[in-house]
Amino acid sequence: RLATLRCSRCLPRIASAHLHATRSLAAMATAVCRAEQPGASAGAALRMCRSRSPRAGRTATPEDVVASKDNGSKMLSTDEQRWSHGVRIYEYGSAANPKMKPVPVLVHQPALHESGETRVIPFDLSKYLGIEGRVCTSPNLMASFVRIKVGEKIETEARATSQAFYVIRGSGMSESEHGKVRWSTGDMLVVPVTRGPVRHECMEAEMGGAALYWIHDEPLMEYLGVEPGRKKFEPTLYRREELLKRVEEISHSKGHSNNRLGVLLGNADCDQTKTLTHVLWSLLNSIPGKTVQRPHRHNSVALDLCVAAKPGVYTLMGREVDAQGFIIDPIRCEWVPGGVFVTPPGWWHSHHNESDEVAWVLPIQDAGLFTYQRTLDIRFVDDEIALHAAGRIRGAALATSDQEYERLRSAAAQGQ
Repeated sequence: RLATLRCSRCLPRIASAHLHATRSLAAMATAVCRAEQPGASAGAALRMCRSRSPRAGRTATPEDVVASKDNGSKMLSTDEQRWSHGVRIYEYGSAANPKMKPVPVLVHQPALHESGETRVIPFDLSKYLGIEGRVCTSPNLMASFVRIKVGEKIETEARATSQAFYVIRGSGMSESEHGKVRWSTGDMLVVPVTRGPVRHECMEAEMGGAALYWIHDEPLMEYLGVEPGRKKFEPTLYRREELLKRVEEISHSKGHSNNRLGVLLGNADCDQTKTLTHVLWSLLNSIPGKTVQRPHRHNSVALDLCVAAKPGVYTLMGREVDAQGFIIDPIRCEWVPGGVFVTPPGWWHSHHNESDEVAWVLPIQDAGLFTYQRTLDIRFVDDEIALHAAGRIRGAALATSDQEYERLRSAAAQGQ
């Protein structure tokens, strides 16, 4: 009967009306059509009604209406029913902060790259994060060690917008579609979208092989369901000598941060964010002996490489601080040269150097993306304590001057 009924415009209304089962569908269609065309004959009413239908002149089929699902007074088509399968509607208060697996505090031990064959050694934490079907160290980034025995080569490849390689140990050469560069301990090379592999070769190294710290944003691409498109920056090579020279200059200058003595690694194509790439962020940070860098926090996940440290250097991290700015019930993470540890997003963390020598750390984060979105929200504990003592609680994630804030207020008042 569905196949022979010709008014597809009124059929959904008939099926949803639950009219008496003894009436034929054809009679129902005639009744509905005549109700819309008072005074017209049955045939004329049917013709006029059908002429206004988007399916005019076509015989109705079972696919036009799915009679098995009634959505109030409107029946759902096959497509509409399929689209409705994924609908979930939550109560705001209970779902605004969904329960998710937290980013763990774990360490990628240096012993992994100090011996063995040429290989990639991934720091995969996907199982801790409840992420299935892809490897990752944080939700947006993947970190790995790459060990290359002297005289050997290896290829690395990632579907990423940004890849960074920091040389933990050794000297060698890397080649890709972007060109060929030589590297040695303490250098960092960064490449944009790369269609093929990056080929690495070790010329000489202690422990029988070079070690690279490799980070890329393929997990972010996987989550978004996209393929990297055009390159957003030019490849860059940061030389150890230049980085240390800049740190030394800053140490003798006035006005540098009392909480940090280091350099941010930027790219000319990321001038607004002043970051390694449009996604990645990195800092070469030094901690003089017998000093403490007071707690700070940020919304990005930090994947921290200990570049150099003597025993007695560590990081304390935790969710909260007390009224004096000390971390409550902290987790202690020892610095081991050549090892990587994870700092969860939003956690307060302080760096402690109880040795007599300078310690160095190189965090790499997805903070290039956060900075661009104005959501990095980096905060230093002493600033927050002073603000709280003044009876204020800061809400803005992006630092805004009083003058800028007044301009925003004025524009909002004028509806601009």
